[in-house]
Amino acid sequence: MTDTNPLRPALVAAAQQLGLSLSDSQIEQLLAYQGLIQKWNKVYNLTAVRDPQAMLTQHLVDSLSLLPALLRHADGRPLRMMDVGSGGGLPGVVVAICAPQIDVTCVDAVAKKASFIKQVAAELGLKNLHGEHSRVEALEVAPFDLITSRAFASLLDFTSLTRQHLKPGAESGAKSGAIWLAMKGQHPAEELAALPPDLDVFHVEQLQVPGLDAQRCLIWIKPRA
Repeated sequence: MTDTNPLRPALVAAAQQLGLSLSDSQIEQLLAYQGLIQKWNKVYNLTAVRDPQAMLTQHLVDSLSLLPALLRHADGRPLRMMDVGSGGGLPGVVVAICAPQIDVTCVDAVAKKASFIKQVAAELGLKNLHGEHSRVEALEVAPFDLITSRAFASLLDFTSLTRQHLKPGAESGAKSGAIWLAMKGQHPAEELAALPPDLDVFHVEQLQVPGLDAQRCLIWIKPRA
């Protein structure tokens, strides 16, 4: 992608609104990633959104809204992150591009979508991005510092299906143990009420997505000590 990409100004403005300091190469990688989604959408069925501007707002910028909270949590530490039900790599690929210190594994039960993630990693030179084709409960992999999802399942299913993949030894304090970070739309009161008592929802954070007139929130969860 070159500077002539008509979506570039909108992406740069959204990143600035979110308080993100992205390099020119990261902006280019994000635009190239969207280009790959558009190119392979018919083959891989990655998204029902076809309009490039809508795709930018509803997918890229929406995923970017996670970054300020994630970077605050990471606090410069190299972390391993699993993105569950990642589909076309949202938010996993966006995190891998914008936070190179985070090693991201995107997991999806659909083989084509996991293949697409591998293709993105190869084409964009993202050594910190990996695609895994598996049902998450059947996946055999080293545990993670952080497990995230965007429109994957209910909070109960999300946490119960991935619990074995969360690094053990969570302690009190948001930065001292492994956590789940779920991207949701409206405040999911019923889903929160359904969680077992040994899980601690220690923060619910409202997100403002530039250009998107919809509610978004981030649910922070950890096992109780």
